[in-house]
Parts: sequence; structure tokens; C-alpha cells
Amino acid sequence: MNIYDIAKLSGVSIATVSRVINNSPKVSEKTKKKVWDVMNEYDYTPNVFARGLGLNSVKTVGLVCPDVSDRYMASAIAYLEKNLRKYGYDSILMCSGFDYEGKVEAVKILLDRRIDAMILVGSHYAGDCGQNDIQYLKDAAQKVPVVLMNGYIRVPGVYCILTDNYKAVYDTVCNLIEAGRKKIVFLYDANSYSTTKKLEGYQDALIDNGLKVQEEYKVLMPNNVLKARDLLAKKKLDFDAVIASDDAMAVGALKYVHQINKSISEDVNVVGFNNSELCVCCYPEMSSIDSQEEELSEIAVDSLIKVLAGKSVRQKMEIPCKFIKRNTTQF
Repeated sequence: MNIYDIAKLSGVSIATVSRVINNSPKVSEKTKKKVWDVMNEYDYTPNVFARGLGLNSVKTVGLVCPDVSDRYMASAIAYLEKNLRKYGYDSILMCSGFDYEGKVEAVKILLDRRIDAMILVGSHYAGDCGQNDIQYLKDAAQKVPVVLMNGYIRVPGVYCILTDNYKAVYDTVCNLIEAGRKKIVFLYDANSYSTTKKLEGYQDALIDNGLKVQEEYKVLMPNNVLKARDLLAKKKLDFDAVIASDDAMAVGALKYVHQINKSISEDVNVVGFNNSELCVCCYPEMSSIDSQEEELSEIAVDSLIKVLAGKSVRQKMEIPCKFIKRNTTQF
């Protein structure tokens, strides 16, 4: 008998059981009585971890990401694992892939390990096919606290930590236009929650500045330097600025601009996203929007520890991105 069983038998979430164990004033007396009655019936005694952390804890958090070879996700996992260790927690990593079935299976495997909580990295888990697409997360949140990093869904027990990607792209496109750029291409590789917000920021900035949104300037492509370069060469678009949803595609745009003998900065401005090491490995060094993944990781872990301790945590926390100016922009 453990806290998961107590929660199920009581008809409440494990977070509520946690608060009952810690005598939180946020739980009604009626609910407290219901939970304590179940614990007494099954002779369940909260151990030291339960008293100190609000859980019958195994000190393990499940981490899920679609692809650990992705630069952003790999860095985020490293930051999360480091921050979890500060609190004495181990972690188990599952790479789910991008398919719905893989996501469901990864979450199920981790829950079977009796983890204390789960952190999912990437807005691909925010769903794009309606409520059924996130049912597995709703079910998981009934068993353990779930943190979604870089995405947002409104589900009880799921805590969302993300950056304001819409505003970051909106402001950047406005700055490009104010610097005289009129033909701005947007490169993206997915239709995830995060990318959708970036695309909305791009389109709204054009419209608010009196420019037409041209469908051919919204280019869906693989997140790969050479494939991005080659696709732009194939399309032969006439543009004076590029903003990409990831740095790799932006570097591909840089290579293409070099290939057609145009001047970076003077003829074409280029902006990436995530401020990865790719930005300083290319020539000239590239401006990029910093997605603050180190800070997001710290907030995700700190928030999770508070939830495990039965404390109140905002269901959605959004922080601003930072624009890092280098030599591919004039503003």
C-alpha cells in the first residue's frame, strides 16, 4: 500500500493526499477525513519521506523527451537532471519519439516504475489533435504530478513552464521591419504548440505593420542545416530577412545567402531561435532568440519540489525570451 493506492481509493489526486499528510489548510475537513479514513482502514503510515516531502517517495522523477539527440532537448535534460540531483532525486529518461503511440507508451512505462513525478520536455506533448490527444497526460496527472516544459495545456495536476515565444518573435519581426526589411521569411519544422505561437507572432507582426502575409514565405522544412540551405536554393525566394524557429534552419539560411553572394546584415538579416552554440560556429556569428532553457529547467524542478511538498504552485508560468544580438542583424 502506497500513496498512489491511497489516492485511488480516496478518489482524489496524489497532490491532495500529499496536502492531507502535511495538514495543509488548503484541503477541506471533509476531504481530509475521507483520506485519513482510507489510510486508517488500510493501516497506512506515512514514512519519513511522506512527512518531509508529502510522498511515500522513491526519490525518482521520470523525464520524457521526443528525441535526446536534439540540441535543445539534450541541454534541457542535462539541466533538469542536474537540478533534480540538488534535491536528492534520481531520474529515468524515456525518449518517446513524436508519434502519439510512442508518447503514451513512454509515460506508461515510467508510471509502472512508481516514479514520484514526471517532467516532459517539449511542446509536442501539448497536443495538436484536440483533447483526446492529451488524455494520457490527464490520466498520468491523476497518479503523479506532471510538469510540461515549453508547452501549455489546461489540465489539473499538469504544471506548465514556458517562455513567451509569441512576443519574442513578434518583437523581433517588428524590429526587422523598422530596420527596413519588407520580405521576411519564416522557417519552421513542426506544428507544435511552441512553433504555432512563433508563427502567430510572425504573422501578427507583419499584419500590424501593414505587410501582407505571403504563404510562400512560411517555409516548413527539416530542422537541419544543409537541408534548409538546399530547400531555400530550390525555392529561390526573394527575401531580405529570415527568422527561424530553431538555429539550425537559420544557419542553413546563412549558407544559402553566402551561396548566392549576398551580404549578411546589409542585404539579408538572419535570426535564429534557442541561442545554441551553432550561433557562434557560423560566419558571421548569428543573432538568436534565447529560449531560456536553463532558467526554465530550474523553475520546472523548483516548482515540482514545491508540489511534492504539498505547496501551491501556479499551473502556468511564462517567462520572457531574450534577444541576443550578433552580426546578422542591424537593429
